[in-house]
Amino acid sequence: MSSFIPINHLDPTAPTPQNTPLTHAPIAAGLSRPTVPDITEGDEPTEDEEETGGDAMQNAMLGLVHGKLAGLVGRSSGYIESLPVEVKRSVEGLKGIQVKHSELQNQYKRECLELEKKYLELQTPLYERRRAIVSGEAEPTPEEIAAGEEESKKEDPEYTSLPASAGTSQIPEFWLTALRNHPGLNEMITDRDAEALRSLADVQITYLPTKDKQPGFKILFHFKANDFFTNTVLEKTYLYQEEVGYTGDFVYDRAIGTPIVWKADKDLTKTFEIKKQRNKTTNRTRLVRKAKPAESFFNFFSPPTPPDEDKVDSGDIDEDELEIIEEQLELDYQIGEDLKEKIVPRAVDYFTGKALEYEGFDDDDDEDFEDLDDDDDEDHFDDDDDSEDDLPARRRGPPKRSAASENVNPDECKQQ
Repeated sequence: MSSFIPINHLDPTAPTPQNTPLTHAPIAAGLSRPTVPDITEGDEPTEDEEETGGDAMQNAMLGLVHGKLAGLVGRSSGYIESLPVEVKRSVEGLKGIQVKHSELQNQYKRECLELEKKYLELQTPLYERRRAIVSGEAEPTPEEIAAGEEESKKEDPEYTSLPASAGTSQIPEFWLTALRNHPGLNEMITDRDAEALRSLADVQITYLPTKDKQPGFKILFHFKANDFFTNTVLEKTYLYQEEVGYTGDFVYDRAIGTPIVWKADKDLTKTFEIKKQRNKTTNRTRLVRKAKPAESFFNFFSPPTPPDEDKVDSGDIDEDELEIIEEQLELDYQIGEDLKEKIVPRAVDYFTGKALEYEGFDDDDDEDFEDLDDDDDEDHFDDDDDSEDDLPARRRGPPKRSAASENVNPDECKQQ
């Protein structure tokens, strides 16, 4: 549910004097196989049989222990209830103080949001200048180029200054490249999506007006005329809950996307299959065209809907289904937050690949890890004969040398 997804992923578990743990303890680390030798009759079991039997026994024990703990989670140990009345009154007084603290925290976060709005207004002329240079409407000034080259020399002492040239030139596929160099968005963008995203001209962030009771922000994707849809602007609005969450941060409430007006046979969020049907009476055949959902970046504008609280409380929603919905919500909110906090403010760093240095994509990272149980892989897994063409579109991966999908040097990032 959206109410459980704060902006900052902090541990929401409050300290408690009660003895009952609020989360499952790492039981597996504390369990071991019995050391008492088994009493055997007849032939001695093979080593494989011993391992299989031991694993089955351990799994059964783990299931039993986890089941017991699951029934205790959230239950009181009786400590608070056993306190004298005078102490209980003091505890209630502390709760009252906490209410006041929460009110101040809410006010603080509101004022922080206003400060973010103020500085976004100051940054807006810079973003407009960026848009004009990317589109080729304006050329960078000598001062802007000099400042950029000075920064490049700090990062690379061997950097060579560019020769002077006249005229303006747009930067092709600026936003498509920037988006693809974000690991999460790269997973969402298919080859078909890339064709449409080549017409993406600008991405902007705005905050909802202060007069609105519910705070939030909006992401605007500006498109040039293209062959896929008629919209010139696609919006994604993220709404926060009115009060901050337990951790003192705003909590996402829900997201709203712009309905996309697709041109005929250009809907990237669907694939179409044609089936032949035969009439049982007349024996005549016809072709039926059916649409199926497809993975696409543009599903971003049709965000998942948070589950109904009442249905969750009553158990009408299956736990597996609920988990899937919550994962989809968390991913959607994280992408929105990354666009607001990372990609839009530092679009040129995502275009060049510099931002990958801060996304955990480092060539040296592999040296810190080693493969586990290499020999066991051949024993327990069979090779999958599926060809690359059988994989979903996003898994075929755009493009082969994308800096976001491979551990490459950001300086050598392909300008797509």
